[in-house]
Amino acid sequence: MKTILITGCSSGYGLESARHFLSRDWNVIATMRTPREDALPRAQSLRILPLDVTDEKSIAAAIEAAGPIDVLVNNAGIGVVGAFEVTPLSHIRKVFETNTFGVMAMTQAVIPQMRERRSGVIVNVTSSTTLAPFPLAAAYTASKQAILGFTGSLAHELGHFNIHAKLVEPGYAPTTRFTQNTEVRVEDLIPKAYADFAAPIFAEFARPALTTKESDVAEAVWLAVNDTSGKLRFPAGADAVALSRDVARG
Repeated sequence: MKTILITGCSSGYGLESARHFLSRDWNVIATMRTPREDALPRAQSLRILPLDVTDEKSIAAAIEAAGPIDVLVNNAGIGVVGAFEVTPLSHIRKVFETNTFGVMAMTQAVIPQMRERRSGVIVNVTSSTTLAPFPLAAAYTASKQAILGFTGSLAHELGHFNIHAKLVEPGYAPTTRFTQNTEVRVEDLIPKAYADFAAPIFAEFARPALTTKESDVAEAVWLAVNDTSGKLRFPAGADAVALSRDVARG
């Protein structure tokens, strides 16, 4: 039975992905900053571990406690929406610490064991903002675009050792805690000068034509983990899939 470690499992994509793999008889290591034993149904194949992807000691402790890992899913992330002009650089650094450097740190931590076994899969969950530019998301997009380039390069670098690097790109999911995992409120990042520009954008987000469900992302992670075609990018959700097709058509 294979073992998967998923970051950011307290809610949203990570939690649903953990459920998805548990239902398919995998050993699941669900990690979260503040472990909640009630987050998932009790099972012999489930372990819940504390993990802060921005803390080197926390990463080292989690990797040691986890033991051999066949698949790493870097899902933990925080969002920020608003005018870049007024977004504090201190918060932008926190976004990058989780969304970019946290992914890199976790990846670096598991590569040695996968390289020695000459097998493994690393799945990085990014965003549909890597497919096309979105307004009022410049800092967040930058943190995710960095992982797009990182994963593409890594796929070549680690392919030599039969380690596969993949990207899952979710669309807009209204039910996730995208902007709740942050100390900066959206309303504080929309100054009066941007009000007319921002209003129709937020109106569209309030009634989107297509959206992404947590289950869409879990299924995309499953497909990425089990892919043997060499495919790098897996859009997740009806809106992300449609956007991906539009981009491909030019």
